[in-house]
Amino acid sequence: MSLLRHLQICNDYQADRFVPFWHAQQRLGLIRNNNVAALRSFPTVFAVNADGVHLIAQGDHDGLSAIIEDVTEKLVAQGLVAKVRNEYFAASPRWGVAPHFKIDRGAVPFFGIKAYGAHLNGYVRDGDTLKLWVGRRSPKKAVAPGKLDNLVAGGINNEHGLFETLIKESAEEADIAPALASQSVAVGAVSYRMEVKYGLRDDVLFCYDLEMPADFVPRNTDGELVGFTLDDAKDVIARMRGGDDFKFNVNLVLIDFALRHGLITADDPEYLDLVQGLRRRFD
Repeated sequence: MSLLRHLQICNDYQADRFVPFWHAQQRLGLIRNNNVAALRSFPTVFAVNADGVHLIAQGDHDGLSAIIEDVTEKLVAQGLVAKVRNEYFAASPRWGVAPHFKIDRGAVPFFGIKAYGAHLNGYVRDGDTLKLWVGRRSPKKAVAPGKLDNLVAGGINNEHGLFETLIKESAEEADIAPALASQSVAVGAVSYRMEVKYGLRDDVLFCYDLEMPADFVPRNTDGELVGFTLDDAKDVIARMRGGDDFKFNVNLVLIDFALRHGLITADDPEYLDLVQGLRRRFD
């Protein structure tokens, strides 16, 4: 089967089904056409024009955040947002720019806000064999329950920076001490834009590699992962090629790892499409 299909799944998006979400002449998100109608009932907060939806409410960061929070609660009541997650992401036009407001994680897809995450490939060298630590997600997870995952992965919320998130998630998900987690090597990022039930996932995942000590055994501490295996990296790639055992976006991170470590070579007919397709949109 195909590795490329994982990129195609994560980029199942048709531009004509969405309109821009603007504030202060900057695009903060992409709202699906059928969700726009719901925002017309908040005429003091949003204006719907030919060029998209504009946030017209006045206020500073905290004031706008409170307004968006009130809207989110009403959207949850209407069944247009799954639930309030009580974790907040920054609404910003691009990475590194001050956020205009914070938004509950549950409402991010409705407004199509670009979200960011940190993923860690934990690997071990066993002679000439490269092995990867693979986690299994809890069956209670709201997204991809029971699927396979990276050793460490987590969204970057408004309270923590990128590397701080990596250190925090490493401790929570795999009991990796900060001294070890801080040796992680930043190796780039992958991106995708994917239509989902409540709107759009417009995500960038920052990727890290960390060579783990041979005697290291991960232990989950936050209940999000229920077990780990140390698998031959070639078997991991074969498993992705032949099935859908991994959480949808984790496939992208692992394909990127495989490309960088020579597990997918240039004689693979999908090679160039994979290289180009992993980084399509950072705007």
